[in-house]
Amino acid sequence: MEKKTPLYEKHLKYKGKMVPFAGYLLPVQYEGGVIAEHMAVRKVCGLFDVSHMGEITCRGEDALKNLNHLLTNNFEGMYDGQARYSPMCNEKGGVVDDMIVYKVKDNDYLIVVNAANKDKDYSWMKSHGEGNVVFEDISEDVAQIALQGPSSFSVISNVVKSDEIPKKYYSGIFNCTLEGAKCMISKTGYTGEDGYEIYMESDKAPRIWEALLEAGKEEGLIPCGLGARDTLRLEASMPLYGHEMNDEITPIEAGLGMFIKMDKKDFIGKKALEQNQPIQKKRVGLKVTGRGIIRENMEVYSGDYNIGITTSGTHCPYIGYPAAMALLSSDYSKLGTKVTVIARRKKIEAEVVELPFYKKSK
Repeated sequence: MEKKTPLYEKHLKYKGKMVPFAGYLLPVQYEGGVIAEHMAVRKVCGLFDVSHMGEITCRGEDALKNLNHLLTNNFEGMYDGQARYSPMCNEKGGVVDDMIVYKVKDNDYLIVVNAANKDKDYSWMKSHGEGNVVFEDISEDVAQIALQGPSSFSVISNVVKSDEIPKKYYSGIFNCTLEGAKCMISKTGYTGEDGYEIYMESDKAPRIWEALLEAGKEEGLIPCGLGARDTLRLEASMPLYGHEMNDEITPIEAGLGMFIKMDKKDFIGKKALEQNQPIQKKRVGLKVTGRGIIRENMEVYSGDYNIGITTSGTHCPYIGYPAAMALLSSDYSKLGTKVTVIARRKKIEAEVVELPFYKKSK
């Protein structure tokens, strides 16, 4: 039976269409629909319930050592409040999950993981932990709200003191106050826009949700669901676990090489990644040049030769055309390569294009 986030009643109040997702009941959209929500985030701002995400603390004298052993990125040299993104690999070089790590202070880190993988990740961390380190799953006690879009700073400025709003991308400020509640506010997101992710005690979430909607009323802030969250991340070409990466796909194949620090002494999966060179497949962008919409798990051809499979795809509302990400044979990953995607026995013509499909203007 699916769980309810602390904001479940708010979703009903605002007429959210509830669906099961990652073990929770969440709104896929509200009355205005996915496209309206997508465009609001691109042009103004939107509010998302992301309380289904998992939060795990990593504490102890060997916390940093364990992070560098478990994850592919390097977590040395971080300042308090800094965040870093990283895949976490298995011994074969496949991806167990991808996550964001925040440094709270020395020997104290907060790890944010994907909802569907939370239990798996927690078990993996505990079973591979070494020395003086304690991992704790605090997900049930934490709610998370994402405020995303070009007007998000204007909105959050109405309810938070200016010195409690993080200025640097991928940084957070702990012990902020919003509606009298203690929060952590980070300048992060999963939409391709500027924005903030706000962490709080679960029972404080409904009050903060309402305060943000009220603060953003003049800006045009609206609640947004899973549908828009997915179209926004796809348009911004952000990989999603279970699509662009999984236990069999390496982070290098998924285009995440910049988050793999091969100069580290060691980490789980390093040897396999070293041996898997040159890579045989690569994440690419596909723009539909024919008629039709590409979805996930559709075969991609060059002539009669199967060169790969799509991993995510839809019509992208802001850029105005259907697009997809795909894992293709490296020999066919060059920009401009013409391909054919088989969609329910229908052939859809497409072309390999540069990622991301959408990038916000500076």
